Amino acid sequence: MTAVPQLTIKWAGNEYQIEGLETHQTVYDLKVKIMEKTGVKPERQKLLNLKMKGKPADEKAELGALALKPNFKIMMMGSLEQTIQETQTKPENLPEVLNDFDIDEEEIAIENREDYLQKIEKRVRDYEVKVIAGPREGKKLLVLDIDYTLFDHRSVAECGNELMRPFLHEFLETAYEYYDICIWSATNMVWIEEKMKLLGCTINPNYKLAFYLDSRAMISISTPKYGLIDVKPLGVIWGKYPQYSQKNTIMFDDLRRNFSMNPQSGLKIRPFREAHKNRGTDRELVGLSKYITLIAKLDDLSNLRHSRWEKYIETHQQQ
Repeated sequence: MTAVPQLTIKWAGNEYQIEGLETHQTVYDLKVKIMEKTGVKPERQKLLNLKMKGKPADEKAELGALALKPNFKIMMMGSLEQTIQETQTKPENLPEVLNDFDIDEEEIAIENREDYLQKIEKRVRDYEVKVIAGPREGKKLLVLDIDYTLFDHRSVAECGNELMRPFLHEFLETAYEYYDICIWSATNMVWIEEKMKLLGCTINPNYKLAFYLDSRAMISISTPKYGLIDVKPLGVIWGKYPQYSQKNTIMFDDLRRNFSMNPQSGLKIRPFREAHKNRGTDRELVGLSKYITLIAKLDDLSNLRHSRWEKYIETHQQQ
């Protein structure tokens, strides 16, 4: 019998080595091995990048048919039974993203600090943006986070449609008319690509994503209240693409700290959590579709207070 090369499972920020499998064994057998390492039951596991002929590998598929390379990294989503039970009985116990804190209303005059500007310049020089459809002439820029903004990455749901924030595709279709759409996540590029595929954002005929940025485009800054944190400076994009600036860029993130280098351009979206409970009630993207449509006609977005976006809609709909 032929052994399957050692595999690496990436889950919840950790890596687990899986070995001792034979090529005649199946994906289900692999899931059993993963359960031994992580505690996540096979039926709760979603192996995002385990493919067979371009499609997600069936549990009955033999591992030998997958042509797995040594130390191939498999990205897994899934929840422990204890976590699921706590989520269903005590929503306040739902685990948070690592370092999932906010800057609240703390005023941090950091955007002009020379050392941080130098870091941005280095990212502009060295970082390679993942171009998808690319920029279009005359469009504003919408920068979107993924986790808890478009997608509940810790939900107990079983498929992309259940993890997706309601009205996501309708929102992106509306945005695409006026804005180039950039995805910027504090994860790595492989995760971004897999999540966008999972959500169906790469094949929708009614809009195209312009480009992706991942955690390597972020910089570290020091704040008086929280110490060292990683943030998403829009100057990296503006340095790469001079047609974008503070005047025509808006950024959505569930963490205000992520746009602390560009507070005037950021809009703190309400986080989308517990997808299995909130899919029927969350309408955040419906309201934000109206907001980005209203402000698209403006020549300069830098004078807006995006935290008051709902009031802006109310005022302008009455006019």
